[in-house]
Order: sequence, then structure tokens, then C-alpha cells
Amino acid sequence: MRPSIEPRRLKETRIWEHAVRFAFGGLIAVATGLVAYRWGPAVAGLFLAFPSILPASLTLVKRHDGRASACDDARGARIGAAGLAAFAVVIAAGAAHLPATTLLALASLVWLLVGVLLWVVRYGGD
Repeated sequence: MRPSIEPRRLKETRIWEHAVRFAFGGLIAVATGLVAYRWGPAVAGLFLAFPSILPASLTLVKRHDGRASACDDARGARIGAAGLAAFAVVIAAGAAHLPATTLLALASLVWLLVGVLLWVVRYGGD
């Protein structure tokens, strides 16, 4: 599957669907705040990587485009999460040793490379 952009499809989304996404995002943010209050920012930081609108988006994609499209979106989210994890590992490993701008550039490059590599492994020549 090749990524594509179809702006005309934006007209197919209803206002209440945007409200659902907004509400899910808010609930995830509140839940992360509660986790931080109870267990501290180190634990809550793990939850900040959760795509706050993913549950709503997957539900709405399934409704509009079917289960196969929702599964593809979920796969893409996993690929993005793996890239984000690689980014975090680079930041954690280099925080004490590299200047901030160098570290951010290196971590961003790793994020991009992991994401592209996993996409190529998963979708290859599709």
C-alpha cells in the first residue's frame, strides 16, 4: 500500500467525528496527567507517546473505509511507535554526551530511518 493524500475525502467527515477525536485526545491527556500525579513524570512520559486520537481515528476509518484500512492505519501507528522508541533510546543514550542540537538531529534521523526501514520491510514493493 502506498501512502496517498486525498483532500476531497475531508468533506466526508462530519463535525461529530471531529468532536469524538477531540474528546479522545482530551481523555488521553487527562489520563496521562493522572498517571503523572500518581506515579510521577517518568512513568507518565511513557504515555505521552500514545497517539491520543488513534482509538477514535481507527474507529472512524473502519466506519468510512472498512476494516482493512483501519488495520493498515494501525500498522502505520506501530511503525511510528517503533520509530519514536528508537528516538527515545538515542536521546536517553546521548543526553549526557552530546550537545542538544546534535542529539536532536541524530535522534530525528534515527526515527526517520527506523520508520522508513520498517515501512519497506512491511510494504516492500506493494
